[in-house]
Order: sequence, then structure tokens, then C-alpha cells
Amino acid sequence: MQTKNYEYAGFWLRVWATLIDTALTLIITMPLLVAVYGWAYFDVAETGVIAGSADLLINWLLPSIAILWFWYKTQATPGKMAISAKIVDATTGEAMSSGQSILRYLGYFVALLPLGLGLLWVAFDGKKQGWHDKLANTLVIRPNNDSQ
Repeated sequence: MQTKNYEYAGFWLRVWATLIDTALTLIITMPLLVAVYGWAYFDVAETGVIAGSADLLINWLLPSIAILWFWYKTQATPGKMAISAKIVDATTGEAMSSGQSILRYLGYFVALLPLGLGLLWVAFDGKKQGWHDKLANTLVIRPNNDSQ
């Protein structure tokens, strides 16, 4: 990969992208959850951690499908698009494979386990890779302002 045309997307940019993605996800999922479960959904003491099969579908399955679809179609989620970033194969610089996409997605759970250390890793890594990126051999890059 040529390093002149891109830069690694750093920790704070990726936090911003995640906040955008989270807000968009909530805008879609919250009305669906209220429609299915009512406002009592938010009373964990009443509904439990998982309220039912619709909860699993709306909060877990649909977002994972949406993320994988965005990665497949655009190499980025809406949040990453907002910061002009895309996810690429670390070796070739091309779009990641479907296997890499799935491994990267599952890698988020691994990265979160030790108190989010695998995500915080982006701030200290030379290539700005979190553990999920390292597991899937991916990079998050954006156009280098110096190359324009």
C-alpha cells in the first residue's frame, strides 16, 4: 500500500464516528422497541436484561446485519463516512473480504472484554489498529490532506 495517499484514522476520529453510528442506531431501534414492548422496556427490573426475542432481533441481529452490509457496500459505516474514513485490508489496501468483515465484527467483542482495552489500543498503536483490526488484518484509513 502506498502511504502517501492516506493516513490512519486515529482514536478520537473513530470515537466521533462511533458516536454518529450509535445515534443513528438509536434513532432506528428505540421506536421499534417502544412499539413492541412499550415504555416499560426501559425498566430493566421489570423486563430483565433481554426483554424477549424482538429485543434480540432489534438490538443485536439487525444492527450486526446493517454494519456488515455497510462494510460490504461502502467499506464504512455512516459514522466513518462522515469522517471520510474507510476500512481496508491491511496488506493490499483493497476492500476487506466477507471473512475479514465477520472476523472484525466478532473482534469487537474480544476488544471489549478487558474493559475496552482492545478499542483503546487504537490510541497507542502505530497503525491505529484496535484488536478487532489486528484480528481481521484491517486498517481504518482516510485521505491524507498533504497529498491534495
